Amino acid sequence: MTKTVSLLFGVHAHQPVGNFPEVIDDAHLRCYRPFLQTLHRYPEFRFAVHFSGWLLDYLLKKFPEDMALLREMAARGQVELFGAGDTEPVLAVIPERDRIGQLTRFSGKLEAQFGQRPQGAWLTERVWEATVIPSLAEAGINYVTVDDYHFLCAGQEASELNGYYTTEEGGNSLDLFPISEGLRYRIPFAPAHEVVAYLECLADQGENPAAVYFDDIEKFGVWPETYEWVYVKGWLENFIRGVLASQKIDPRTYGEYHADAKTRGIIYLPTTSYIEMNEWTLPAPAAAKYAGLVAREKEAGRYEEHKAFIRGGIWKNFFTRYPESNWMHKRMLALSLRVAGLPEDRRTAELLDDLYEAQANDAYWHGLFGGLYLPHLRRAVYNAIVRLEAKLDKIAPRRAAQQEDLDMDGVEELFLFNDKLQAIIKLDGCAWVCECDDYRLNHNFGDTLRRQAENYFEKIHRSTQGGGHAGEGIASAHDRIAFKDEIILSDLLTDLQPHGLLSDTWVKGGESLPIRNYILAGSDPGSAQFRAAIGEGAIEKTIKLTANRIEARYTASAQLEGGALSVRLTLAMPSCDGYAGRYVDAGQRILGGFGAPLHLENATGLTLDDGVLGGHLVLAVSRAALIRAEPYFTVSQSEAGFEKIMQAVEITVLLQAGGGPASLSLEVNPGNLKL
Repeated sequence: MTKTVSLLFGVHAHQPVGNFPEVIDDAHLRCYRPFLQTLHRYPEFRFAVHFSGWLLDYLLKKFPEDMALLREMAARGQVELFGAGDTEPVLAVIPERDRIGQLTRFSGKLEAQFGQRPQGAWLTERVWEATVIPSLAEAGINYVTVDDYHFLCAGQEASELNGYYTTEEGGNSLDLFPISEGLRYRIPFAPAHEVVAYLECLADQGENPAAVYFDDIEKFGVWPETYEWVYVKGWLENFIRGVLASQKIDPRTYGEYHADAKTRGIIYLPTTSYIEMNEWTLPAPAAAKYAGLVAREKEAGRYEEHKAFIRGGIWKNFFTRYPESNWMHKRMLALSLRVAGLPEDRRTAELLDDLYEAQANDAYWHGLFGGLYLPHLRRAVYNAIVRLEAKLDKIAPRRAAQQEDLDMDGVEELFLFNDKLQAIIKLDGCAWVCECDDYRLNHNFGDTLRRQAENYFEKIHRSTQGGGHAGEGIASAHDRIAFKDEIILSDLLTDLQPHGLLSDTWVKGGESLPIRNYILAGSDPGSAQFRAAIGEGAIEKTIKLTANRIEARYTASAQLEGGALSVRLTLAMPSCDGYAGRYVDAGQRILGGFGAPLHLENATGLTLDDGVLGGHLVLAVSRAALIRAEPYFTVSQSEAGFEKIMQAVEITVLLQAGGGPASLSLEVNPGNLKL
C-alpha cells in the first residue's frame, strides 16, 4: 500500500479593525475572491480557513456572492472554519473573561452564518502562553495551530512534528498542531511542482504523518508580486492539481485528521511566538546583537541546529518598548474592569462591541506587519476606547480629578474631564497632556508616536532602492528591501522627550531648556496648577477644562523677563497630509495643508479644519505670538518597503515673558468650516 501524508492546508485572512475600505476591497479583488473561486472549482481539495470577525462582517455585507461560495464549500464539507477572538486580539494580553467572550461570540457568528461551530482556533500572531488554555477549552475549542518553532523551543526534534500533541493547564486540555516552517517558507513562493515533491517526501516519515500548513492568505495575492505569480501564472491551480494527482498526498481538514489520529503525547510549550516576531519585540540594541548572533550562526552552518535556543523576546515586550502601546493597553484594561463591574443587565452587547474593538491586536505592536506606526489603526482603537468611556460615564460616573499610575511606569497621571473633553496630565515634572479626548468626536488628539531607534534603520543606512532575489519563484516580504519614500538621515533621529499637548521649553539667549521640574501645586475637578523654578525666577502654569476648551495659563515672575516660553502641541489630526486637512486664519483664509510647514508672525490664533475628523480646532493666544506648525513623521517598515508616515501636526507657540500672564487655548468643535 502506498504511504500517504495528510495535507492539512489552512489560511488565515485578516484586516485590522479601522483599515481603509479601499485597502480591504483591493485585498478582496486580488486575493480573497480569486482564492475562494479557485478552491471552489476543486471540491476534493479540503482545507481550513479563518477570517477574522471584523473582516468577515465586512465581506458578508460588501461581497455576499463570494461569501456564498464559502458557505457552499462549508456545506459540502470541503472547508473547515477556524475560530478565534472576534476582533483578533492577542488572547494572552486580555482578561480571561474577555477571551471567553471574544471566542464564543465569533464561534456563534460562524455557526449562524455558515452552519459550523469551530473545533479549532487560529491563535493570533501565534502568540502562545499557557494561560490561554482554560479560556480556549471553556469556549469549546479542541485544538489550535502554532509554529513548529514553538515545539523546537521545548526540545522536540523536527522529525517528530508531523502530528498533533496535547497540553494542559489547570486540568484543561488542548491539542496543538505544529505549523511547518518548511511549508510556510515554500508556499506559495517556490514553484508548485517543487512544493508537491516536498510534500510527497513527507509521506514516509512516521505513522499517519501530517503536513501542517496554516499561514496568511494575503501571501496569495496581496504581498508584492504574488497576484501575478499565484493567479496569472497559475501557481495555486497548479499546486492544487499537483496535490490531487499525487498518490502520496491526501488533502484533509484538521477536524478529519484530529478525529482519526491519536495524539503524539503530552507537551508543554514556552511563552513564545514565531521567530520573526520574537526579534521584532526586542529594542534596537538587543535586536542588533540578536541579528549578529544569528548571522554568525548561519555563517558557521549551525543556525538550523541551534535556532530554537537563540530566542528573542516575547510579545508583551512591545508594551515595554513602546510607551504608547503600553498606555493604550492599560487604558483598555481599565475600561474592561469597569464593564465587568457593571450589573449583568447593564453589560450590553453595545458596550462589548466597543471593548472588543479596543482589544484588536494590530495597533499594539510593530514589525513587518504590525500596525502601531499606522495612525488610522491606533485611531480605531482610541475611537473605541473614548466611545466606551463616554458610555460608561453615563452609566456609572467616575470620580472627578482622579490620580493614579495607570500605565505602571512609576509616574502618576491626573485625569481632568467633563461631558465633552478629557485631559490626562502626566505628573512627571513636565506637566504635559498625554491624552486629550473629545467625547463627541470619539477622538484622542494626543494619539501620536515618538521617534525611537529601530533595528531596521541599519538596513536603510546600508541599502539602495530595490532588492534582489536569486533562483526560481519570487521573494518573500521577509527578504525584500525596498523604499516607498525618500528617507534622509534627519528622518531617523530619535526624540529626547515624548509628544503630547502643552509641553514647555524655556528659551533665552539662544539656549533652550525643556522644563521638567513642574510641581503639582493643586487640582480640582476642572483644573490643575503647577509651579516650576527657573533660575532665580518661576513659572506658574494652570491647565483648565471648560466645556469644549482646554486652556493653559502661564505667569512668569519678574526675574524671567527677556526670555520666552515655547509651548508645543503635537496634535493627532486624522487627515494627516491628505487633502482634507487645512490651516485657516482668523479671516477665514486657507493657509495650506497639514503636510506643509507654516510660519506666522504676531499671530493670535489658528484654526485646524479636518474633513476626516469631521470637526475643527481653534487655537487662540491671549497676545500676539510666533506660531509655527509642521508635519511630524516617523519611519516605518512594511511588506511593501520602508516609508515615512505622518503621525501628527506639531505646533509651537512662542510666548515672550513679561507684560503679565499669557494663555493659549484649544477649542474643539464638531463640524467643518464652510469656506
